Amino acid sequence: MRLLLISNSTNPGEEYLDYPKNNIKEFLGDKPIKALFIPYAGVTVSFDDYEAKVKHRFNEVGHDIVSIHRFEDPIKAVEEAEAIVVGGGSTWNLLHMVHKFNLTDAIRNKVINGKTPYIGWSAGSNLTCPTIKTTNDMPIIDPLGFEALNLIPFQINPHYLDKNPEGHGGETREDRINEFLVLNPDMYVAGLREATMFLVEDGKISLIGDRECRIFKNGIEPYELKASDDFNFLMK
Repeated sequence: MRLLLISNSTNPGEEYLDYPKNNIKEFLGDKPIKALFIPYAGVTVSFDDYEAKVKHRFNEVGHDIVSIHRFEDPIKAVEEAEAIVVGGGSTWNLLHMVHKFNLTDAIRNKVINGKTPYIGWSAGSNLTCPTIKTTNDMPIIDPLGFEALNLIPFQINPHYLDKNPEGHGGETREDRINEFLVLNPDMYVAGLREATMFLVEDGKISLIGDRECRIFKNGIEPYELKASDDFNFLMK
């Protein structure tokens, strides 16, 4: 199984998907690949426009994508995909449509056999977790069940922030994650900061990026790991 799980699509002051484009190129390899793009997290952008934006960046690094909404049979499109790419946006709408079109088993079976690489960012990374319970998004639609692809045995919180803005008295991201851990005490949560990503290959996982990842587990004080540290405990 090969996964590239990216925290965010765009760094401040940069173009869309600019910072991870070379990681995407390296992950997919030198041979041109036409990946299946799943745009279902896009709510405020049309699927056509979302496809065009992602296609532009993939073309820049020698690869291509076609959106699943172009196909009459989305399950067949997944089954025949060279690679699967899932964009960010609303995790709730993404999972709603994955469940609506009965794509969970198709995607999982396609990716878990190791022959079909998977790339996701933000909501697309959330989708690989056991559930979407650690997404940051508002529940704008019934996801038809919280269960996601369960490709990895831990939860990701993308766009992880340590503190709230100055003058804001509400809960921090850590507070919300701790609430999740009280009710899900056996689960690890990885606070994946922006400009970082997880690479999963051959059952092993590593962090890419200059920022540290914050690790949460019920009953353990949260701690930081950097790219050179061992993350493989997350996959057990």
